[in-house]
Amino acid sequence: MTRPHRNGILGWLGWFLCSLTVVTAAPATSHAGGTIKIDDSHSVSVGMGVRSSFNMVENGAPNGTDWSNDFVLNSVRLYLGGQLHNLVTFEFNTDYDPLPAGTEDIRVLDAVVKLGLSDTVNVWAGRFLPPSDRSNLSGPYYLNAWDFPFVQQYPAVFAGRDDGVALWGQTGGGRFKYQAGAFEGQGDTATGPNQNDALLFAGRLTLNLWDPEPGYYNSSTYYGAKNVLALGLVAMTQDGASGTAAASGDFTGWNVDVLMEKNLGASGVPTLEGAYYNYDRDGLGAAGAEGHGYFALASYLLPGKVGPKKLQGRVQPMVRYQNFENKGGATGKHTRTDLGVSYVIDGHNARLTANYGMDNPATGPDFNLFRLGVQFQL
Repeated sequence: MTRPHRNGILGWLGWFLCSLTVVTAAPATSHAGGTIKIDDSHSVSVGMGVRSSFNMVENGAPNGTDWSNDFVLNSVRLYLGGQLHNLVTFEFNTDYDPLPAGTEDIRVLDAVVKLGLSDTVNVWAGRFLPPSDRSNLSGPYYLNAWDFPFVQQYPAVFAGRDDGVALWGQTGGGRFKYQAGAFEGQGDTATGPNQNDALLFAGRLTLNLWDPEPGYYNSSTYYGAKNVLALGLVAMTQDGASGTAAASGDFTGWNVDVLMEKNLGASGVPTLEGAYYNYDRDGLGAAGAEGHGYFALASYLLPGKVGPKKLQGRVQPMVRYQNFENKGGATGKHTRTDLGVSYVIDGHNARLTANYGMDNPATGPDFNLFRLGVQFQL
């Protein structure tokens, strides 16, 4: 393995120190921003989130032999929400999109109107996260790892979102949740599949055997605030969503996921997470992934805080392994092992993460990478 050169090491150390300064200056508030109350049934809330990282990739420099050194603005989110009626709320969020290469755009992340009739009956319409796996309903801000798992390859418009409508509810304060909806999925185009303009249907069932997880969304770690043993089952299907207009096939995807986290008090907080995914595109994988894969993650939030007074946090080492076996139009196995450690200052609102990854793609040479990321939100 090529060793990172000295300038790269000094660069990320300097960036790390700058990141500490930024987070120290930010107040350690809990959860999202501020709320302006208009009257008993009308209010507006605002918030924001930022994720930025320094990245080094083996043989990633333009000369093809040195490590690359790149600062990356991963995400800048502006959150806007509020209550429109006693039973109606809304959510409007934006995010930074660096793609396509060479451009920078601010895109609509979520734009959803929510009708809440009861705990068991809620209707959402607009652009939002479809019923899907735990990682998608958590990330990237509420994941345990820094990077989103590549084995999750459900169709999406942007950042896991899609346009559609969903019906969902919960019992026992979130011990059991159901989510089901219809979405655009693989849209119809003149030369693409889905010439019959079929919709994508998605559903998720979640069972919490320990503490409940109320609400539509979830996290992949609660840093000991909950004792969680959760099981999830997801299914998606869409007719004619694979291949081309001349040779189209159907899409079926499903996964199971599990999260176990236990607060052991003075002994710390262990977390175990795993998921298995299966995608079938009738052998026509050109319109998306086809095959099966899984990931397994283990982390341990150490007891007690360390660091200077204004920057005290808890240390959380983490390891994650991913494996995806390509089928259909493409073949080959893609694996990756991540070794990380996070410095958790204020849960998901303020944390630093260092990650070393060993990636073995289905095609092309193996490579290693190092990433140092900072995340904060209010």
